[in-house]
Amino acid sequence: MAENTGGKEDRIVVIDLGGQYCHLIARRVRELGVYSEIAEPSINSSDIDASVKGIILSGGPSSVYSPGAPQIDRRIFSLNIPILGICYGHHLIAEALGGEVSRAEKQEYGKALLRVRKGSPLFEGTPDEQQVWMSHGDSVSRLPEGFELAASTKDCAIAAMQNNNIFGVQFHPEVVHTTYGKTIISNFLRITGARKQWSVERQLRDIKREIVEKADDKRVFMLVSGGVDSTVAFKLLIDTLGKERVFGLHINNGLMRKNESRQVAEYFRGQGYSNFNVVDAGDDFLSALRSINNPEEKRRVIGEMFLRVQRRSMEKMGLNSEEWLLGQGTIYPDTIETKGSKNADLIKTHHNRIPLVQELIKRGRVIEPIKSLYKDEVRALGRLIGVPERIIRKHPFPGPGLGVRYLCSSGETDLDEELKRKLSGRISSLAIMKENGYSVEVLPVRSVGVQGDSRTYKHPVLLRGVIDFALLGEVSTAITNSVKETNRVVVLLGSRCEGQIRLVKRGITKEGIALLREADSIVSSSLSEEDYNRIWQFPVVMLPLKCSGEEGGGSIVLRPVISREAMTANFAILERKLLDEITEKLLNLRGVDAVFYDVTNKPPGTIEWE
Repeated sequence: MAENTGGKEDRIVVIDLGGQYCHLIARRVRELGVYSEIAEPSINSSDIDASVKGIILSGGPSSVYSPGAPQIDRRIFSLNIPILGICYGHHLIAEALGGEVSRAEKQEYGKALLRVRKGSPLFEGTPDEQQVWMSHGDSVSRLPEGFELAASTKDCAIAAMQNNNIFGVQFHPEVVHTTYGKTIISNFLRITGARKQWSVERQLRDIKREIVEKADDKRVFMLVSGGVDSTVAFKLLIDTLGKERVFGLHINNGLMRKNESRQVAEYFRGQGYSNFNVVDAGDDFLSALRSINNPEEKRRVIGEMFLRVQRRSMEKMGLNSEEWLLGQGTIYPDTIETKGSKNADLIKTHHNRIPLVQELIKRGRVIEPIKSLYKDEVRALGRLIGVPERIIRKHPFPGPGLGVRYLCSSGETDLDEELKRKLSGRISSLAIMKENGYSVEVLPVRSVGVQGDSRTYKHPVLLRGVIDFALLGEVSTAITNSVKETNRVVVLLGSRCEGQIRLVKRGITKEGIALLREADSIVSSSLSEEDYNRIWQFPVVMLPLKCSGEEGGGSIVLRPVISREAMTANFAILERKLLDEITEKLLNLRGVDAVFYDVTNKPPGTIEWE
């Protein structure tokens, strides 16, 4: 089993069935004070000793009725240990104990209203009706013998079931968007009788111990972006190993936000870090990306360029690479979205998880002190070790920077006019669309999403009509749940032209990135401190879509989200007056034809578009 300390404290074992939220489940248990660890599905019932007080089966992208779907040792169900199955785990319990699982008549992604039957110990202290977070295409269609129904939603008859000390839920109690999820998990822990023996201070001690063990007698060459993650990781390494064993390098890849590299250098030098340097490699990155359109290929090229510049810098400094480990500020969402476990699906390859980095990891040449943490955990640790609040509060920014917010295209699309009319017709026929009069256009680009723990790469839907965000949230959910070819919805805020939006050929250029950088700066400088602190992340995305005959540029997407750990998110709602001001400023930039607002939650759309 992973993360086993060898002690005999009470623990909860989370069996990883490939779900995007598996580690999040383990984390929620620890937040409630109980030690948890993650195990592979291959764990044997004989490996579960008396210290294991409960077992949680995670979600996953597979269907239990598909060949090769993850299975567990069925004898685990006979151990008389409380078990909670979540999503795929819920399905696995039903299938293993004689129930039935089938394709759902209607998919559910995002918010749903759960109706709870009275008397379930799992829902003790929660209301009869409550908001939960769904992400599934399958559902339990027949209860196993001896089980009783515990809760339902409008589109999922068996949203929760129970039998003595075995429970299954279709929704995700571990995500913050399930209103009473923490109470539900706490109830399960109470049922297990597990004692509270976990703390953040212990987490910090464990991380420092792991740093010492991993580093051994080597030094660490740390790539420092200047964001929250890399700054906290850098300070953890220095605090643990000392300045003489750690060197930080910030690489300006030409894809940073406005003035960001200068600000990063000023901060670290102001902190007295003499073991830190900055190198400008923007021309190298932009040159390598010039002919790359595919998002996965773009991430690979960016990741390899980081390693190339790092090696070049080490050679100039006369450093022997065999004496150094590569340090990275990788956090857990980076890992899980890059197929972080055997049964997980690949959502997108993060630049710090490209094949070259994976090979270095296998060889023991990489150290990542915060790789098992989520962003808010990183922030909590940062505060604990004295990182300034102005760094802690910075919005997350992807390592590849604006490179993955500048969508490229060969100018060709699989969305021909016939398919476009067909999809638009199906969307327009939805009851909620008929009632509210939105016009529909399926856009000839694709964006990445996560639905039912699986990666999707589908067409966004553009709406024109009244901008009522509460209504748009309902419309967005209805569209992505009902039309499987879609995973994202945007609404038009403003346009410079009346012509039809068309796809144009577009690769990364210095001028194009400069335009996006200026658009990003306009947005960030327009936010009040209150809005900035309320919003988790605010990607500003450039699409290769034009409606004018003007050369260059494209359309801008505003994508502010509210989240806690980035595994799930709600689109943020901003005041219309502020949006009007931002839209006007953006449309005054030469090359910006239209401004859209992304009204998609996660799931079904990821936070970033690529």
